[in-house]
Amino acid sequence: MLDEDDTGLPPLLAGAPSSTEFKKLRKRILRETRDAIETYGMVRPGDRWLVCLSGGKDSYTLLAALVELKWRGLLPVDLLACNLDQGQPGFPATVLPDFLTRMGVAHRIEFQDTYSVVKEKIPEGQTTCSLCSRLRRGNLYRIAREEGCSTVVLGHHRDDILETFFMNLFHGGRLATMPPRLLNEEGDLFVCRPLAFVAEADCEKFARGMGYPIIPCNLCGSQEGLQRVQVKQILDAWEARSPGRRQVMFRSLMNVRPSHLCDPGLFDFAALMRAEAPIAGDFNENMPNLRQGY
Repeated sequence: MLDEDDTGLPPLLAGAPSSTEFKKLRKRILRETRDAIETYGMVRPGDRWLVCLSGGKDSYTLLAALVELKWRGLLPVDLLACNLDQGQPGFPATVLPDFLTRMGVAHRIEFQDTYSVVKEKIPEGQTTCSLCSRLRRGNLYRIAREEGCSTVVLGHHRDDILETFFMNLFHGGRLATMPPRLLNEEGDLFVCRPLAFVAEADCEKFARGMGYPIIPCNLCGSQEGLQRVQVKQILDAWEARSPGRRQVMFRSLMNVRPSHLCDPGLFDFAALMRAEAPIAGDFNENMPNLRQGY
């Protein structure tokens, strides 16, 4: 795909490092993004996607991959980048609008002071991420409806999906994770994660290699000590001892065998029937001729 002429690339993709290693990285991200989009049936031609942009490495990688796929004629949807400024202290409010304008990317910047709401509702010292996420998601759904978008697109990558799986396993008592595609509770919006096959390390290398203005994700000061951080450390340790472990674990999420788990709601264990034993008189007829060949 990337062996084609890159003349006329959109500004967001121009100026990429020319090293062979970076070209392979870019090609891998593009291929994996396209594979996820096709595998999970994310595209309905003519739709409009609201691409959520936080200013972190993952959302920049998402936007760049979608813009390039669209530029190459492989993504027949309209893209609208959106940043929700939640009023976090120190958030550089001009970085993203200036960057998106300079890159010629259609966008909407929305300010909603959900930070104050969260601080009011959550006692000091407790994790704010859950409520903050719900408020953010509600605002993004509203914006998508106002903009005529059918799909809200998020920058969660393969590692996010794995971490969520283990958080649910360790702390939630269920086997569940972030699905690559889902329908919201109201039934009027899809939520898609096109980076579902992309490794976090690749997002990091790509966004920094492109020189995108990355905004820190810990402005609210609530990140350290989270369950997700602990799970990430466990996965990092496994990966260090056995490189490629994350990819193997992710493949298991795509290879589920309900009959080899324990949920009677997914598999009817009570209906299992054993084969009828042969009638005693038919023993010689049913057994192979063991004397043959001797």
